[in-house]
Amino acid sequence: MEIITLVEQSSLSVKATLRELGINRSTFYQWYKRYLSDGYEGLADQPYQRTSGWNQLPPTEKSRIVELALERPDLSSRELSCYIVDNEG
Repeated sequence: MEIITLVEQSSLSVKATLRELGINRSTFYQWYKRYLSDGYEGLADQPYQRTSGWNQLPPTEKSRIVELALERPDLSSRELSCYIVDNEG
């Protein structure tokens, strides 16, 4: 909040003020956007909410793979993956 106030009250341009403070313009404008939309409370750090990982399967695909593995116990994991690609899409 102090930085936003300093920039707003500065006689220098926003760019010059931020350069003197050593703050990236993109960082400042992210803060400023949060301040304008949510007020002082918007400046509080937001807890990081992790979404699914880049290499995690959706639950529906995961359950289908387990079903196929139980139907075809003769296939190795590699053979099962080839079977899925060839037959399931």
